[in-house]
Amino acid sequence: MASKKKEIILQVTVNNQELWEEMLGFKGLIVVDVYQGWCGPCRTVVNLFRKIRNELGDDLLHFALAEVDSIDALENYRGKCEPTFLFYAGGELVAVVRGANAPLLQKTILDQLEAERKVLEQGAERVVIKDEALSKEGEDATIIQEKE
Repeated sequence: MASKKKEIILQVTVNNQELWEEMLGFKGLIVVDVYQGWCGPCRTVVNLFRKIRNELGDDLLHFALAEVDSIDALENYRGKCEPTFLFYAGGELVAVVRGANAPLLQKTILDQLEAERKVLEQGAERVVIKDEALSKEGEDATIIQEKE
């Protein structure tokens, strides 16, 4: 008799403020593809995410899709169509990648996952950033951006 493999959900869909806040409580690193409803999430990175998930098999790595139109915390991302990936750990923003640059995304995922492991296992300090799109004061942000 053939066994059925249990399908593993690659990305959690977050479509309201309550789910957003719940997602921020996940343990580990959360990579969030924030998108506009009219243009949809970035499809070109799904295979990359699947590859990373399969290679690492790490329970500390989570992927999510978040539609900015339905989440108050992401209102400053509305009206933008560039792919944007937010990296959260411990409910805090730790990195941002703009653009669908697969090598940069993979490096950022691996680097941030390792940093989060050190925070959880060794008590290292988590480096938190502010993204100017979220900062109403216009403070400087550390952003990893696709090189042109």
